[in-house]
Amino acid sequence: EQIGGLMRAINAFSGTPVVRCAMLLQAYTATRPGETRWAEWDEFDGDLWRIPAVRMKRRLLHVVPLSTQAQAVLDDLRHFSGAGTLLFPSARDRRRPISDAAVNAGLRRMGFAQDEFTGHSFRSMFSTIANENGWAPDAIERQLAHVEGNAVRAAYNHAEYLPQRREMLQWWADWLEQMAEACPLRK
Repeated sequence: EQIGGLMRAINAFSGTPVVRCAMLLQAYTATRPGETRWAEWDEFDGDLWRIPAVRMKRRLLHVVPLSTQAQAVLDDLRHFSGAGTLLFPSARDRRRPISDAAVNAGLRRMGFAQDEFTGHSFRSMFSTIANENGWAPDAIERQLAHVEGNAVRAAYNHAEYLPQRREMLQWWADWLEQMAEACPLRK
């Protein structure tokens, strides 16, 4: 119920469209807030987002499959972010992204407390729901770009699980839409 209310609130968000799109892209991709904020248009090719190693916590290239919903967010975003390099430019300086507090401020503005949702909450929400619905833990962890805890396994397993992650993220985006339609808007 909370997730549906969150998605409905984001869809109805009356704040900056760029911040709304940042929230949606984070929700649909389960990427870290910094990875999303600093995203550049040239990282996107069709239904893939290639996040450069320099922006990743593990310092490895991260390939993110994009659901049809995430691609629609990108299409909408082009109208708001202009012809610049960044997807989420700051209104004050278009060479810089929105602040790291912008998404959290948007969530507070919609009435969600810090202990309910933050920009990072989209990741834990995704992990919990995907695991509860039987998706492969390796694919989930790869989508979250987590470090493999087992050193031997990390040395040998370099799988991207791209087909599984593509299917999983489309399922996830569809599920989020269903939750938004099923739950009343939070007041």
